[in-house]
Amino acid sequence: MKLLSPGAISLLLAGCILAAACSGRGASVTLAGSTAFQPFAEKLADSYNSAHPNVNITVQGGGSALGIGAALNGAAQIGMADLVELPADARALKAFVVARDGIAVIVNPLNRLGDLPMARIRDIYIGKIRSWKDLGGADAPITVVSRESGSGTRSSFETILGRFDLSTSAIIQDSNGTIRETVANDANSIGYLSYGLVSPKIKAITVDGKSCSTELILAGVYPLVRPIYLLTLGEPGGNVKAFIDYVLSAEGQASIKADGLLPAI
Repeated sequence: MKLLSPGAISLLLAGCILAAACSGRGASVTLAGSTAFQPFAEKLADSYNSAHPNVNITVQGGGSALGIGAALNGAAQIGMADLVELPADARALKAFVVARDGIAVIVNPLNRLGDLPMARIRDIYIGKIRSWKDLGGADAPITVVSRESGSGTRSSFETILGRFDLSTSAIIQDSNGTIRETVANDANSIGYLSYGLVSPKIKAITVDGKSCSTELILAGVYPLVRPIYLLTLGEPGGNVKAFIDYVLSAEGQASIKADGLLPAI
């Protein structure tokens, strides 16, 4: 995974850090990175802030690559990454697994196909299969929707499927939410997103006959699963440690599970 330059990360986070510094609420802790985990981190931050009003927890997205880079260069105190394999650069960071997440393969609800083998999904994403007709579906071209370079969801998806070059005709979206909206509005599309963000707007298909469900993810049966990390430069202390401890507490893990992700343990 290609990390962003320190300058790019600093510019992206400058507004976020300035807002936290000027909030007048005392100490601040800034998180940056995984857009898949961002909404869950924001809810955890709100709960923590309610109990600790003198500590301002600020959450910024940008993707796992940005999160790793921000933790390495100090632009954020905590990086968020959702990767099957952390890159070599991240070995300098202290990593805490705080949740697990399935990657759901999604199609439009009008698509009559309900299952695809892993090999066929890969063929779609490399551009080898271009029509739903070739898979027993409608006689229509497949709209391939993928995440941007630097996305942990994309990196994990491609790693599990067997690293590949994405089809040049793929539509690139910058978040799980925009993937969901694109697929919801295109009857011929296919995409992938965090299990916790599946909604009735789209249809999650089974992969090799296995559904992206809590039960099958916990059982280790569903194949598209990745850990979610919080990353710090060195052993965390003070408010940073206190927030990570909260995320890993029974209350924090219950919140993660209630919102659609799986606990770390």
